[in-house]
Amino acid sequence: MKHFILLGVLASTLKPNMKIIPFLVLFLFGTISYGQSDTVRIKDLLTVLTKTPKPRNHQNIDQLNLCAKFISTNFKEYADTVFYQNYQIGSLTYKNIVARFNPQASQKMVIGAHYDVCGNQEGADDNASGIVGLLELARLLKGQKLDKCIELVAYTLEEPPFFRTEYMGSFIHAKSLKDSHADVVGMVSLEMIGYFNEAKHTQDYPIGFLKLFYGSRGNYITVVNKFGKGKGARKFTKHMDRFAQLPVKKFNGPKSLTGIDFSDHLNYWKMGFSACMITDTAFYRNKNYHQKTDEMGTLNISRMAQVIDGVFLSILA
Repeated sequence: MKHFILLGVLASTLKPNMKIIPFLVLFLFGTISYGQSDTVRIKDLLTVLTKTPKPRNHQNIDQLNLCAKFISTNFKEYADTVFYQNYQIGSLTYKNIVARFNPQASQKMVIGAHYDVCGNQEGADDNASGIVGLLELARLLKGQKLDKCIELVAYTLEEPPFFRTEYMGSFIHAKSLKDSHADVVGMVSLEMIGYFNEAKHTQDYPIGFLKLFYGSRGNYITVVNKFGKGKGARKFTKHMDRFAQLPVKKFNGPKSLTGIDFSDHLNYWKMGFSACMITDTAFYRNKNYHQKTDEMGTLNISRMAQVIDGVFLSILA
């Protein structure tokens, strides 16, 4: 009873639409425990991933393997099960890294991000930011009571020349789930989650009039869905909008719209799974996209942490 009284007092002092209300409901009733992302750890992880001797692209397979080992080692600190998903391209072996929490559960939710880069660059936002998101989620998920299996996957070979081919790491993983008849309730792709700008006229769109609805400031995170997104993506999008402590803008559109399928979620769509993408909108905002200027110093660590916290709370909700 005291929970109802306390909730009533707190809610009465807040505007009805403030995002803290659903958080208070969950916190007070103990259905989840709030985990805050560690900005110091985020910065340290970004440093390791971006300041490598060679760019982590498909040509530098030794560097990719070192990154895979780093990700695996971090996953093993927190997950119940960690393993490589190896596959061959000619004589070369490439690796996805899979971490499972509550692996015995029948239903599965997948959160993924790619660790390779396009060409010779650090790839801080694209997509060290997404990988750091996975590594922080692993830390936050440890010890949580889960009603389904949460599968965190770090993919290789998302970038050209393998984008949209069957050699993408996410294609390999999504197909393995389909072939095994896995009960996948949804998939979330973390694709560039670290670049924000409060100034006006820093946000572009695939269609100009969208600026009237979404604004001209690049200060929000987006949950991107296709039309007919499915139950899993719809529920996750709803929770992300409620729990993230930064502006969240939901975007639904046709797959033909430029950019809507520019990440690993596209392969889960191909396999018939419900999937969405969490993104800072990539090249529609971050002009360092696929450039050598995509460096760690351009990222907003505190906003990144808010994105990760929102994803974490949405997973548990």
